[in-house]
Amino acid sequence: MTALWRRVSGWVVARRMQLALAFRVMTAALLALVVALALRLHLPLWAVLTAVIVTQMSVGRSIKATTDYLIGTIGGAIYGGVIAVMFPHTSELTLLAVMAVAIAPLAVVAAINPSFNVAPITAIIVLLLPAITHGSPLESAIDRVLEVTVGAFTGLAVSFAVVPSRAHNLAVAAAARMLEQIAAALDELLKGLSRGLDVDTLHRLQDGIGAALVGLNAVGAEAERERAAWIAIGPDTGPLLRTLLRLRHDLVMIGRAAVVKLPDALQVRLGPALEQVRVTAVAYVRDSRTALIAREPPPSLDAFEQALQVYAGQIAALRGEGLTRGLPGDVTERFFTVGFALEQLHQNFIDLRRCVETWGQARRSIFRRSAA
Repeated sequence: MTALWRRVSGWVVARRMQLALAFRVMTAALLALVVALALRLHLPLWAVLTAVIVTQMSVGRSIKATTDYLIGTIGGAIYGGVIAVMFPHTSELTLLAVMAVAIAPLAVVAAINPSFNVAPITAIIVLLLPAITHGSPLESAIDRVLEVTVGAFTGLAVSFAVVPSRAHNLAVAAAARMLEQIAAALDELLKGLSRGLDVDTLHRLQDGIGAALVGLNAVGAEAERERAAWIAIGPDTGPLLRTLLRLRHDLVMIGRAAVVKLPDALQVRLGPALEQVRVTAVAYVRDSRTALIAREPPPSLDAFEQALQVYAGQIAALRGEGLTRGLPGDVTERFFTVGFALEQLHQNFIDLRRCVETWGQARRSIFRRSAA
């Protein structure tokens, strides 16, 4: 029983955000139904469905979903209602023609602006529902807007009040996961300089980081939406996202050089220095990840900078001895690409330190204001 309890509790902790979302969705659906019945809305179904749709993982995403759903619904209801009134459709043939006139323009608008994705659906409901309920198109449009409005604001209120999940916190968690991926990839790539990397391994490392960056950008946009609405206090996520993007570019450059290993003669001289660069760089990224999660001061960059200086000294010595002159052109290009990539990595590590410091200072500032 103890082992089972540990397994269950571990699963609950690991999935706490998903479980919180499920609880919010359930609460939003039930509350929307209660409100719709209390207001005697014609079709409570649409209020419940809307509440479920707009209740998202974070408050910022819920704001975006609510705004888009209301814009699409109001636009589709107005347009669908106008078309239904202007073009009476008493036969199947005229209904098909009116449907085409109603749907085609809204589909074009939705393709241009995703905020209107629900507009064609709303127009269809406004046109077809009167035939089922024996009401007028105007009543159908008004009912649809009221039902969606109730569901949208109910879902948004639940997102704010019931186990709220802030996109700012999700952004930090996503950035931390990406930093762990960057550390693992950096470890593999720098090792690859001495043994070479196959293209499949290189693509696997880069694709995983690319997918993480896409998700992080989406969460960052939600976090900025929260900041703009004054429902979240925290630093701008832009500098952190841009720094992680540049770190990914550094990995791309190192990866291109790691496809072909360094010549054995150069590895003898550069191997120990490059190994120390690898160890200190990976440690710095992982320590930065830990500090970012805990909102603590950034780790020291001294060890990596010293290792980089030793490596640069070895490069200068090799060039001074003329050992790089007889290398093939592609090997020479990759050789100097590594040096340039490591310098860029150093500059972006400095930016990462600044970002970690900014997020740590923001948390300490909030604590000081709370204490005061």
